Amino acid sequence: MRVGMGFDVHAFDPARQLVLGGVSIAGAPGLAGWSDADALSHAIADALLGAGGLGDLGHHFPKDAVLEGVSSQDLLSEVARLVQAAGYRIGNLDATVIVQDVQIGPHRSRMEETLAATLGVDRARVSVKATTTDHLGFTGRGEGIAAMAVVLIEPA
Repeated sequence: MRVGMGFDVHAFDPARQLVLGGVSIAGAPGLAGWSDADALSHAIADALLGAGGLGDLGHHFPKDAVLEGVSSQDLLSEVARLVQAAGYRIGNLDATVIVQDVQIGPHRSRMEETLAATLGVDRARVSVKATTTDHLGFTGRGEGIAAMAVVLIEPA
C-alpha cells in the first residue's frame, strides 16, 4: 500500500463560478486559476500522483499545455488512469475543504458521487469534509479556499 497527500489553494475570483469536487456551487464566488480552479480536485490529483510516485499536477499538466478553463474532472480522470497504468487501484480518499463562508454540507453528497465516478471507484471509498479556520488566515478572511487530501492506493 502507498499513501499520498495533496494540498491546493486558490484565491476567490467573483467573476467566475465556484466548482469544488466537480460540483458547481451557485451563490459563491469562484476561484482564480488556469483551469476551472477546483482546489478540491487538484488536491486529490496531487495526492494520487504522490502516492504513485508519479510527480505532480504541474509535471503532467503544465500551464502552457492545458487549455484555459479545462475541467479539473478531466485532469483527475487522467490522473486516475496514470495511477492504474502504474499498477495501482484506489483504496480510499479522504479530503477536507477549508473555507470560511461557503457551505459545503449541502453539496457534499454530489461531490462524493462526482469524484467517485470520475475516479472509477465506489462512493464508499470517497469522503469529503469541510472546516473553517475560525476567521484566521487567508481562508478565515474570505480571500480563498484551501483543500487537503489523503489517498491510499494498493497494488491492482
